[in-house]
Amino acid sequence: MSDTTPALKQTVGRYGVWSVGLRSENPARRGEIEEAAAELESLGYGTVWLGGSSAPANAAPLLAATSRLAVGTSIQSIWQHDAETSAAGFAELEAAHPGRFVLGLGVSHAKLAEQYRRPYSAMVGYLDELDRAGVPAERRVLAALGPRMLELSRDRAAGAIPYLVTPEHTARAREILGEAPLLAPEFKVVLESDPTRAREVARAYLAMYLALPNYTDNFLRLGFTEDDLLDGGSDRLVDAVFAWGDDGRVRDRVEEFRAAGADHVALQVVTDTTDRDALPRDEWRRLASLLA
Repeated sequence: MSDTTPALKQTVGRYGVWSVGLRSENPARRGEIEEAAAELESLGYGTVWLGGSSAPANAAPLLAATSRLAVGTSIQSIWQHDAETSAAGFAELEAAHPGRFVLGLGVSHAKLAEQYRRPYSAMVGYLDELDRAGVPAERRVLAALGPRMLELSRDRAAGAIPYLVTPEHTARAREILGEAPLLAPEFKVVLESDPTRAREVARAYLAMYLALPNYTDNFLRLGFTEDDLLDGGSDRLVDAVFAWGDDGRVRDRVEEFRAAGADHVALQVVTDTTDRDALPRDEWRRLASLLA
């Protein structure tokens, strides 16, 4: 895909917002979501990445409410949404909003998907079906962590959107991908300067991921130890996968990913709320300001 990704890199921009709340299907929240999407575009973000095994249909309201913003799924589970339906949804969005939707795919986790079997082979088969349905490789990206899936991101997609990673992972991913494919890691941000409080908020959010072997195995590959995975994560682990502190420190942490080879960083604001659908709009504004 080396000759097809420059346009996608320009479309997604340098920074984006990763959000579960913006994929809400609650009709009562439609206006709030559209308003937030329009503001994110005005703040200069290039892309909104929709979490929670989102699908093309979840992107439609955001695309309709904006004129330039790209919207991607991050991450659509291949077990939850079949390729035929995904291809039809892609075609519908492409007709209405050419070039602005990115299909982000992932294999999810054995604990979350009952059908989980031979994930690499399943992804290859899914991509084969998308090929037959006419979904262009340059408009799909994979949630790749390990080397084999990163290679597949290079060879059968426009690049990779790794989730819950470090700048060290980004450097390794860039080496595998080569220069041309898109590399757009997700990175969590806690806009809190007090170390104790920031780590409390981070650990409360990190806990669910430490029960998923795909993530913990990746941490071990990156040089963390089993001890780093205990009790909600060591300070070392928390500080590696979350940015926290004053504006300068947060900016520097985000730029570490760019220096390591990321084309784009998808920023997920984490707060102390238990409502994962909440839209942290004040924090998105602050992030936009410190990254300007």
